[in-house]
Amino acid sequence: MINKSLTLSALAISIVLSGCSPATQHQQSSTTQQTLTAEDAKDFLKQSQRELEKLQFPGAQAAWSYATNINYDTAAVEAYMSEKYSSKASELAKEAAKFNSVEVDDDTRRQLNLLRNSLVMPPPADADKSERLAKISSELGGMYGKGTYCRNEDECFSLPDMTAAMATERDADLLLEYWKGWREVSPPMKDMFVEQVALANEGAKELGFANVSELWRGKYDMPADDFPAELDRTWNQVKPLYDALHCHVRAELGEYYGTDVVPQDQPIPAHLLGNMWAQSWGNIYDLVKPQQEMQVPDVTKALVDQGYDEIKMVKQAESFFSSLGFEPLPETFWERSQFTKPADRDVVCHASAWDLDDKDDLRIKMCIQKTGEEFNVIHHELGHNYYQRAYKNEPLLYRNSANDGFHEAIGDTIALSITPKYLKEIGLINEIPDASNDIGMLLKVALDKIAFIPFGLMVDQWRWKVLTGEVKPEDYNKVWWELRNQYQGVMAPVARPADAFDPGAKYHVPANTPYTRYFLAHILQFQFHKALCEIAGDEGPIHRCSIYGSKEAGTALNNMLEMGMSKPWQQALETLTGSPKMDASAVIDYFAPLQTWLDEQNQGRSCGW
Repeated sequence: MINKSLTLSALAISIVLSGCSPATQHQQSSTTQQTLTAEDAKDFLKQSQRELEKLQFPGAQAAWSYATNINYDTAAVEAYMSEKYSSKASELAKEAAKFNSVEVDDDTRRQLNLLRNSLVMPPPADADKSERLAKISSELGGMYGKGTYCRNEDECFSLPDMTAAMATERDADLLLEYWKGWREVSPPMKDMFVEQVALANEGAKELGFANVSELWRGKYDMPADDFPAELDRTWNQVKPLYDALHCHVRAELGEYYGTDVVPQDQPIPAHLLGNMWAQSWGNIYDLVKPQQEMQVPDVTKALVDQGYDEIKMVKQAESFFSSLGFEPLPETFWERSQFTKPADRDVVCHASAWDLDDKDDLRIKMCIQKTGEEFNVIHHELGHNYYQRAYKNEPLLYRNSANDGFHEAIGDTIALSITPKYLKEIGLINEIPDASNDIGMLLKVALDKIAFIPFGLMVDQWRWKVLTGEVKPEDYNKVWWELRNQYQGVMAPVARPADAFDPGAKYHVPANTPYTRYFLAHILQFQFHKALCEIAGDEGPIHRCSIYGSKEAGTALNNMLEMGMSKPWQQALETLTGSPKMDASAVIDYFAPLQTWLDEQNQGRSCGW
């Protein structure tokens, strides 16, 4: 799996200009001079959402312009709008906190809490510091988006170039060169990142949080300190399967590259796993696949053979949702989206889904490559768009997913239905391989999804420690690799220099995108998929199920999507699955045949690290 999007639905409160109207300012100042009431709280929420809703569109347009055309002017406008939004949202969050002790109904309390917890990197009240925080955020995004590795003055490689090469290249020295080369982009980010953490923590304290870590962990409808324990509980359900996969992959890589390159009692060197961040391993399937002949559909080849271009790939993904009963995407989606990398300007190629006006201005931003992997990513991104449209009629503060993991999980749930059954129905393959081929398919899926789960957990484990101050700047890189060793069993292929800032080479760190959402998504998607397959009446193994064409499954899915963030995520989960508890048993059920096969392969091998 490649990196998933940061969607603009994260702007539950969107980008706004500074300052209330004079009437709003007067009302707020007079309100604070008397005892606040439940009616005051409702009036405050109405006023706040009116102001935000009115002004969000130009801010979203500025963000889109910058992401699709990185230059001095778009950066300046985006930074200006972002700073004004952050300052205003911070002001309103502090106003919302004044109602903490006011007795209000459950719906009003939920909206007040969402407003108070809405910011990712809350700006300080000081105008200069707020402006500086916005500028840093913009500059970090630009540094990542424009990053390249140059061997010399005449030979430079972009991240997409190197990512594509690492997927197919098997020369360990060349892989190491690209791995090290991309990490030259991030050291210049470190000082700004350190400053950003300090400024955002100052803003968080003004909101009543100990630090940004507490703010982030407090967004999941449970006490902030309870949330990590919930993640650990779920991870421990999956860990035996991951450990078996790790053992098999390390043994096979040791056979291919030699045990001097891949020691059998140590973590796996990060540059050999087919991905720039070693976060998913599907690209090395050819090195670790079963020895017996397996029929695994080659979707990349099928796309090429059947003349799929980038637009046709997106049209096919749209047709999946149409088969479930969803309305087609608006015409503006096709007019305004970025499907391919422009030749004449720098853009952020990281795939993302956008909803600019909270109505129908849906878009995706991608630099699509004609591969099976990208075919899956397109389905994922459209999942965000259909979710965004489903909750568009909710009040502004509820126009988001039940939690941020739900947004990521929906697209991946759809992608789980890209099975041979689906591929045959749409004509990309001629026949469905029989069940004897399932191990190959399951292994390929596990290399993407199971391999990712500990990475999805450790990124914010690192970041929470940074944001609380537990990890100091001089130890950023050291602790990053300690956590990667601990959770993933992956190690840096070479000693890292003292000034390295390897976390910054991962998009979501300079972009300030909380990463736990991806861990949650990798658990929830299987829970969603199992429930939808049951609703669709598919009686076979869940790993062979596709809900393509099931209006019943589409209705059940939409019933959950329409709720947006209006209820705790546990209630949304129960709406679809019948249970309010996140449960990884569906993951284990999905991969049960693979677990048996891996255990057989690993007999006599050295496992663990």
